[in-house]
Order: sequence, then structure tokens, then C-alpha cells
Amino acid sequence: MKIREIENKDNAAIKKIIQDSLESLGLAIPGTAYFDPQLNDLHGYYNSLAHANYWVAEIDNEIVGGIGIAPFNEQDKICELQKLYLTPNAQGLGIARLLMETALLFASKYYDKCYLETQHELKAACKLYEKFQFTLLPEPLPGSEHSAMNAWYIKTLK
Repeated sequence: MKIREIENKDNAAIKKIIQDSLESLGLAIPGTAYFDPQLNDLHGYYNSLAHANYWVAEIDNEIVGGIGIAPFNEQDKICELQKLYLTPNAQGLGIARLLMETALLFASKYYDKCYLETQHELKAACKLYEKFQFTLLPEPLPGSEHSAMNAWYIKTLK
């Protein structure tokens, strides 16, 4: 298993993983990452932003998941953890933990806090975020774009 920065050639594979995952959860709806305009070119999107990155996880040269960090509120030094998705066969192998460690290490170099949005129904994801000391918020931070989410977390990085 290998974690590396996204390359242009990975765009289609990671888009499919994200959309397939959301479809399987009944979340292929407006207000989720399913319709994010940057899904067609995640490599270009993350490379166009300062202090942002997206990583993919590979097993036997096949993309099985990914995670991103992007600015959320630069004035307050808050980033957003974005698009953590895995294929079903990659779940339960510790890959999400490794992706989280990679992303949070990067984020800690540039930001004071990390924010994320998810759904309470995604119990495994919520459990993972809580293991990484993310705290549940009562409402989204101002500027949130994913209106279909109902769970918002923040973590102090420094």
C-alpha cells in the first residue's frame, strides 16, 4: 500500500470512488461532494490552491481512496479536510487512518485548526474523526458549501 500526492492521471479513478461511495450511501444529492465542480480535475484544483493537497492510496497500482486538505478560512488559519473516501475493499485495512495522518501532518504546517463536514449516519467516519480528536460542533462554520451535511467537526492542530 502506498500513499502519494494525486497526479493528473488519477482524476477519473478518484472521482469514480467518490461518486460510487456517495451513491451507495444514498448521498448522490445536491449539497454533497457528488456535485462538486472540481471533481473532474482534483489534481488541478488542489494544485491551484496555496497550502492545499490531495493524496491517493494505492494497492497494487490501483487507486483505492484519497483525502484532501484545502483552505477554509485563511484569516483564522482554518483548513478543511475534504473528500476522504475509500473503495469498499479498502475499508477496514487502516488506510483511512494513514490518509488522515498524512493530511493532518501537512495541515499542521500551515493551519491552526482543521474543519470537516460529514453525516451522522456515517458512523465509521465519525468514529475515525473522534479518534483523531475532532470535536463535534453544533452547527457548520460560516462559509460551508455542503448543505446536505449534518455533522461538523473541528480539531486544533497547534
